[in-house]
Amino acid sequence: MDTMELILRISIGFLVLFVMTRVMGRKEISQMTFFNFVSAIAVGSITANLVANQNFSVRNGVIALVGWTAYTLVMDMIDIKSKKARKVVTGSPITVVKEGKIIEDAMQQSRLDLDSLKAMLRQKNVFSLKDVDYAIFETNGKLSVMKKQDKQSVNKKDMNVGSQQTTYPMATEVVTDGRILSNNLSKLNLDNKWLEQQLQQAGVDSVEDVFYAEVQQDGTLFIDSKDNLLH
Repeated sequence: MDTMELILRISIGFLVLFVMTRVMGRKEISQMTFFNFVSAIAVGSITANLVANQNFSVRNGVIALVGWTAYTLVMDMIDIKSKKARKVVTGSPITVVKEGKIIEDAMQQSRLDLDSLKAMLRQKNVFSLKDVDYAIFETNGKLSVMKKQDKQSVNKKDMNVGSQQTTYPMATEVVTDGRILSNNLSKLNLDNKWLEQQLQQAGVDSVEDVFYAEVQQDGTLFIDSKDNLLH
């Protein structure tokens, strides 16, 4: 491939890609569905081949870009017009926390682990699972969170609730999926015996029955039992 051909391919690839992206719309990256994301990668890959692969003719490259864009636009139209088709193409939001309870099946369905869930909650300025009433994993990969009523700042302000006395700077995870996190307990100057006493007081016979537990800022223990327990 000589220099002039390369420059021509770059120019054509840039112009076609620019036009195609304008035609496909202005949906923000944060609002892209999984299908939109895959489609964007495919368009970029076709453009790269158009520019750099001399065995890939310019005509075929342009046809491939236009064709893929057309299919993407058709899927977007179906997504807009049909609710049933939208569920197939983009999926449905998944409730991962309901009424303060972690829904383990929903976590597995969305392939979301506890560490990822907690990280997404922190991005919403929620530092304890105890404060969460509902959390919904959206189709764009974002987490929508509704705090419990007594944790919503507007209610606290209206009721003139003072700041509670804190023993620890932030809530700390001490049990995950039936396993005790001894290092975290040690950092709080607590031990397994204290944890077992707290579980017994809450009516939990074994730590293996606990899906998640964390020590709150006031020193109390928040417990989320496994779904197969009637607790």
